[in-house]
Amino acid sequence: MSNTHLFSPISIGNNTLRNRIVMPPMCQYSAKASGLVGDYHLTHYGARSLGGVGLVIVEATAIEADGRISFADLGIWSEEQESGLAQLAWSISHHGAVAGIQIAHAGRKAAQGVKRRAAPSALAFSPQYEVPQELTPDEIKCLVSAFAMAAARAVRCGFKVVEIHAAHGYLLHEFLSPLSNMRSDEYGGAMSNRLRFLLEVVASCKEHIPPDVCLSVRLSGSEYSPAGYTLEDIKNVCAVLYGAGIGMIHMSSGGNLPLQPEVWPGYQLPLARMVKNTVPVPIIGVGLLKTPEMAEFALRENYCDLVAVGRALLHDPHWAIKAASSLGAPLPVSESMARGLQR
Repeated sequence: MSNTHLFSPISIGNNTLRNRIVMPPMCQYSAKASGLVGDYHLTHYGARSLGGVGLVIVEATAIEADGRISFADLGIWSEEQESGLAQLAWSISHHGAVAGIQIAHAGRKAAQGVKRRAAPSALAFSPQYEVPQELTPDEIKCLVSAFAMAAARAVRCGFKVVEIHAAHGYLLHEFLSPLSNMRSDEYGGAMSNRLRFLLEVVASCKEHIPPDVCLSVRLSGSEYSPAGYTLEDIKNVCAVLYGAGIGMIHMSSGGNLPLQPEVWPGYQLPLARMVKNTVPVPIIGVGLLKTPEMAEFALRENYCDLVAVGRALLHDPHWAIKAASSLGAPLPVSESMARGLQR
C-alpha cells in the first residue's frame, strides 16, 4: 500500500479506483461526421489507462447531432455509435482504469452549421456565434429524454461513471446562469427554476441506469462576473444535487462568457474545497495540477478527493507512472510491465 494520498485507492459507486488520478474530458475533435469512435480514440484513451490513470473520463460526447461543439465530436445519440463506444470502454477498463464518459449538449456554443442552435434564451455567446433559438418546454422535455437515453447507452457500452456536463457555458450551464437565462417560465428566474432542467436530467438519468453506476455532474463554480451566479448559489446547487442522488461532483469554472480568467497552478482548488465542505460525495479538483507534488498537495490539504490531470496527460500518457516513481509509490501498472520498469 502507498503512503501517498495520490496513490491510495478510492471507491466510486461499486468501483474502486487504483488511485486518485483522473483524466478529465478533453475534446479531441477526431471523430467522423457521424460521431463514431475511431482508432485514434482507442489508442489515445487506452494509452492513458495503460499509463496508470485511475479514472478516465471520455471527452464531451453529444446526446444529439445538433449538440456538438464541433462536427468532429464523439456522439452517443444512435445505436450505430454503440459498437465503437463499447470498444473504447473495454480498452480503458482492460488496462486497469475505470471507464467514464461525459454526456453533453453544447447549447448556444454548438458548431457553426447545426440545424438548430438551442439555448434557454435567444442570446448569442459572442458576436462570432449565431443567435440561438429559445427552447420550448416541450423541447426541453425531449432533451431530458435524450440525456437519459445517452446515459443508458453509456451503461450498455460498459462505462461505470456517467458525467453530466453542466459547466463551461454549454446548455445545462446556460440554464443555470443569469448571464444566459432570461426566461420567465418555470425554467427561468430564481435559481430554483434555473436548476430545474438539470434536476430533470439527473432524475431521468437515475431512472435509466443501475444504482452501481456513478452519476456525476461537472459544474462551473464561478462565472468570473458579478452578474453571474454566486458561490452561495453553487453551494446550494450542489446540496440539491446531492439530495437528488448525484454520486460525484467535478468542479471547474468559467466558460459562459468569452473571456479568459487569470490562471495559475491550483487556481480552481478553492472551489473544490467549498463543495467538499458542502456535500459528502467525492469531489474532483482541477486547475493546472501539472506536477505530482501539486496533485499530492491538493489531496493532502483536503481541497478535493480526486485530481484531474489534463494537459500534463496530453503531454505524457505515462504521467501517472512517473508520478508514482517520484512520490515513492508502487507503480500503477501490471506486474509484467512493472518488472521491466523497475530494472
